[in-house]
Amino acid sequence: MDIKEHMEVIGADGVHVGTVDKVEGGRIKLTKKDSGEGSHKGHHHFIAKSLVAGVEGNKVRLSANADVAVTMEQEK
Repeated sequence: MDIKEHMEVIGADGVHVGTVDKVEGGRIKLTKKDSGEGSHKGHHHFIAKSLVAGVEGNKVRLSANADVAVTMEQEK
């Protein structure tokens, strides 16, 4: 899979999860602008590459729906 910077990350349900900042090892680092609100604001979030179902054009599709994928994110 060829995951590149600025690709949109979407859940299996087609809902926007974030935007790729870069790939670090086995994780996708999302941009800070997609970090959410409250205590999550201003932090980078990471999604395990194991959640990626495939790459379609400029989108990274996850194997989980967006609401589930967000709960699996790791903060840094």
